[in-house]
Amino acid sequence: MPTSSSTRSVSVSRRLDRNIEALLRRRQEEARHASLQERAAAEITRFAGSMTFVYIHAIVFGAWILVNVGLLPVLPAFDPSLVILAMVASVEAIFISTFVMISQNRMAETDDKRADLNLQILLLAEHEATQLLTIVSAIAEKLDVDLDQKEEIAELQEDVTPEQVLDTMEKISASPSKARDARSRSL
Repeated sequence: MPTSSSTRSVSVSRRLDRNIEALLRRRQEEARHASLQERAAAEITRFAGSMTFVYIHAIVFGAWILVNVGLLPVLPAFDPSLVILAMVASVEAIFISTFVMISQNRMAETDDKRADLNLQILLLAEHEATQLLTIVSAIAEKLDVDLDQKEEIAELQEDVTPEQVLDTMEKISASPSKARDARSRSL
């Protein structure tokens, strides 16, 4: 039964909406399962990466410097050599960089999970495309359609395992001259 383009777009939109909602639910669930320390590190990192953080530091450090060099005589100078300011800034930088690294590690774990999911989807799509090509080739053969690309189609019909791809990539990257040869053959 033929479908109109509006029916097809609604169907695609529903699938897209369902996928987006599933991803958002997953992110919310992962956020709920984050430890208190991970959530604290994420919040501190988020705040430290904001313009509010910059403004607060510009005001506090600027006032500190102005008071201690004598340009703002509201308070007596308490750090005329600015050594305490340097120490405070150094300690703060140590903690902020640690929080940023914690957040980056968590993001890297999430990225690894997404990459694994993406790989699985791509492998499934490759397998499905191979099966479709096999079916279409069988139909073409049944209808006596002469295909000029029989060798290429036969090669494309072979399943390729991730291990084969990784092994080939490792072999090519192990030898720069082999990599150049492989690139020149593909061109």
